[in-house]
Amino acid sequence: MNYQETLSYLFNSTPVFQHVGGSAYKAGLENSIALDTYFHHPHRKFHTIHVGGTNGKGSTSHLLASILQQSGYRIGLYTSPHLSDFRERIRINGQMISKDYVVDFVAHHRAFFEKIQPSFFELTMMMAFCYFSECEVDIAIIEVGLGGKLDSTNIISPVLSIITNISIDHPQFLGISLEEIAGEKAGIIKPGIPVIIGEAKGKVKQIFQEKAEKEHSPIIFAEDESIIKEAVLLPEGKWLFQTDDYPDLKGELGGLAQQKNAATVLCAVKELKNTFNISKEAVYQGFKNVVELTGLQGRWQLVGSSPKIIIDTGHNEAGIAQIVNQLKLQKFNRLHIVFGLAKDKDIHPILKLLPSDAIYYFTRAQIPRSLPEEELHHLALKNGLTGEHYPSVKDAINKAKEIASSDDMIFIGGSNFIVAEALELFNS
Repeated sequence: MNYQETLSYLFNSTPVFQHVGGSAYKAGLENSIALDTYFHHPHRKFHTIHVGGTNGKGSTSHLLASILQQSGYRIGLYTSPHLSDFRERIRINGQMISKDYVVDFVAHHRAFFEKIQPSFFELTMMMAFCYFSECEVDIAIIEVGLGGKLDSTNIISPVLSIITNISIDHPQFLGISLEEIAGEKAGIIKPGIPVIIGEAKGKVKQIFQEKAEKEHSPIIFAEDESIIKEAVLLPEGKWLFQTDDYPDLKGELGGLAQQKNAATVLCAVKELKNTFNISKEAVYQGFKNVVELTGLQGRWQLVGSSPKIIIDTGHNEAGIAQIVNQLKLQKFNRLHIVFGLAKDKDIHPILKLLPSDAIYYFTRAQIPRSLPEEELHHLALKNGLTGEHYPSVKDAINKAKEIASSDDMIFIGGSNFIVAEALELFNS
């Protein structure tokens, strides 16, 4: 098989959560353990950092990778989902896994895969571990796929665990309350391994404290550390942070959520300095150049001007709330929103958050998991949102650009899939 044939095999013979949703989810570690045994435990050959939580996992993982890379370490990065290219999931020092490796990995071990029938995520996770091992990375940052306790990645023994925050997402698997979800996410807290909690209050905070006590794991709550003394969102959309250790720290990633992500990362850096040599300059350069160093996309990303066009991957209630607050800070004549959702999301709370004075272009990504644009339009009308629906992201964006004037603003989002198809248009 060539590369395209190999991708087709991966997408068609293993269930892909990104495409079909819940039917691809496999709770439990049986397949991960079987794969790990078959490949002789590749993740034991390098240090790992485990990053879980509801929102901010990707930004936090990429920021840490950027900083550690600037400190001279060879850094593996495993994240999901991908936006434009499958190989975005597996990187070393910002460079995507080679097509040849993907092809050879599947070809050499296909018989075993077909015997145990792993999910797409389980298979690609093990591909990442093997790749990182063979390429002799120093540290790999591993992003949790879904949940924590029963997530495929929870076979690793990290030097540090991070849980960014807790909000409602995937309730059909993780629970309908914040406490239930926190219990699942807390499953990555390992015996004796330090854990950083980015944001937690009330009973959620208590759940993390009790789990850490049970595992005898040092626990640090980033909110309690007050590391960031002042944060200013600059006109160009970047952050300027003031901390005792890093005055005038410029963060490349825009969006209101990045303030809390930055505090989480700085707490993690402080803890990691007990094990690794991380220079002050590496922190400055890692924050300043995270996109170039890691290839991260889709975080309040400017993709056009006159009119200003922003894309963002926020896709659940908490993520959309941050986006709406960010939109309130923008200056424009009229706001145009190209919007689509996955059909397994809790749609009504999201629609209630969206601004009623925007012009909407409801659409869908070209995957089975997408909510049909006509249905989204119908539900949006009930929530006082006005606009039209379009059969493709491309059609919706082109219409928004046709109608918008130079002093208007276009926002594109609602799901990773909408952003992925938008990026393909703008990158081409």
